[in-house]
Amino acid sequence: MKTAQASDLELLDAYSMAVVEGVENASPSVVHIQVNGRGRGRGGDGSGSGSGFIFAPDGFVLTNSHVVHGAARIEAILVDGRRLAADMVGDDPDTDLAVVRVHESGLPAAKMGNSESLRVGQLVIAIGNPFGFQCTVTAGVVSGVGRSLRSQSGRLIDNVIQTDAALNPGNSGGPLVTSHGEVIGVNTAIIMGAQGLCFATPINTAQYVVPRLIRDGRIRRAWLGIGCQNMKVPPHAAHVLGMAAESGVLAISVEPGSPAELAGVQERDLLVELDGHAISSIDDLHRALSEGLIGRSVRLVVIRRSARVDLAAVPREPADPLNN
Repeated sequence: MKTAQASDLELLDAYSMAVVEGVENASPSVVHIQVNGRGRGRGGDGSGSGSGFIFAPDGFVLTNSHVVHGAARIEAILVDGRRLAADMVGDDPDTDLAVVRVHESGLPAAKMGNSESLRVGQLVIAIGNPFGFQCTVTAGVVSGVGRSLRSQSGRLIDNVIQTDAALNPGNSGGPLVTSHGEVIGVNTAIIMGAQGLCFATPINTAQYVVPRLIRDGRIRRAWLGIGCQNMKVPPHAAHVLGMAAESGVLAISVEPGSPAELAGVQERDLLVELDGHAISSIDDLHRALSEGLIGRSVRLVVIRRSARVDLAAVPREPADPLNN
């Protein structure tokens, strides 16, 4: 009995030490973010708050888009208590990521990990600085990888990390780290009313998004200018029409002067292929409309009155980035 108890204590010590090491390595970079002047927020004055973490010593901070989007004033409170004004560098609602900057150098920067190497069951630690309570920590495991989570803009965030490390209110934008303190995700969402369902945007996604936010202030995406909905097709009809899937994207509206209208897309056309990629859903269309298609002629395949029609379109950037 004593041997079993000693073994349990050793295991607890090992687990505790792993969490402590991760927290000690990562927590100096975690900041509390306070925003004011938004059109809407938790308070009637458009205020709100969240967490973030320094990823470069010269003051660049990564957080969630939903924490800082539309803020007139942003302030970052460092782990040592300093309150610094922060400027918006750029944000991307489609991945729920944003970069702000405080004008201070020599700051403790978090170490980036590799979210592609995560394994289900791996220990992870969620760190936040909610409401100014320094370094709030929860620990858990990776419950799933490769999940998809719909952002507030309506697009899917791919390869999302699911964890049971509880995300307390105010922890949004804080880092999800390994036992070595390496950041492998940005805490982004909880499913209200469902315990143990918390999500983080993978750090590999952030490492793609961040340089573009610093360069352009936003992520450039291609736009066709169609209002659409998913549509199922009977299996026999899909086979006869040479479709790769038994569904496509039905054009229910075509914006005047848009790339789609200029290409000849008509209402009730069923889009099934774009630039060689099969399109079976709106999410497929969103993924296909990448920055690389902007200004380039691409091939559209639509089904119109039971016939395949090839069209050529030149996608451009949208005036409203939430359009297709």
